Amino acid sequence: MSKIWLVILGAVVLNGVSAEAMSMSIGPQLGFYKALDADQQSQMFGLTGRMKLNPVFGLEASINYRQEKYADDALTVKSWPVMFSGLIYPLPFVYGVIGAGWYNVTYDINQNKLPFLLDKTTQEYGWHFGAGVDLPINNNFNLMVDLRYVYLDYDFQDIPGSSDLESDFYVASVGFLFFL
Repeated sequence: MSKIWLVILGAVVLNGVSAEAMSMSIGPQLGFYKALDADQQSQMFGLTGRMKLNPVFGLEASINYRQEKYADDALTVKSWPVMFSGLIYPLPFVYGVIGAGWYNVTYDINQNKLPFLLDKTTQEYGWHFGAGVDLPINNNFNLMVDLRYVYLDYDFQDIPGSSDLESDFYVASVGFLFFL
């Protein structure tokens, strides 16, 4: 029974996909965010690519660099999130987004504050949802603006007094996409 639903879902998603309907774009992205318990607001930057399958459905992939500080600068978290998202366009320029991300994370310990701990690198997984707008500039360029909430549970267990730190965050992003 579930195979039938997968076939139906695939047919709906791919319905109307043609060379004329599909569009692909790529470009730089800049975001402003603050993790719930981070010491301050931060920026992230990277590259995003999109493929609009038809007027209603699209896909997005991005890679960014981000960094935030916790526990009064005792810990700096640096990450390279690789995110994959599905886009749903209820209107030609308005979209909803939901997806998942893989985060290559380095926990950089301030040795002046926590000399007994070592830096470590791990992989974390998170997911996100949000909404945004695609604003066409001309036939070659598109400006994207969106707001997303990201669920991300960093592993702070080795840092004394950090068991209650929250790393979920909102991110407001802008991107300048070039159509391919």
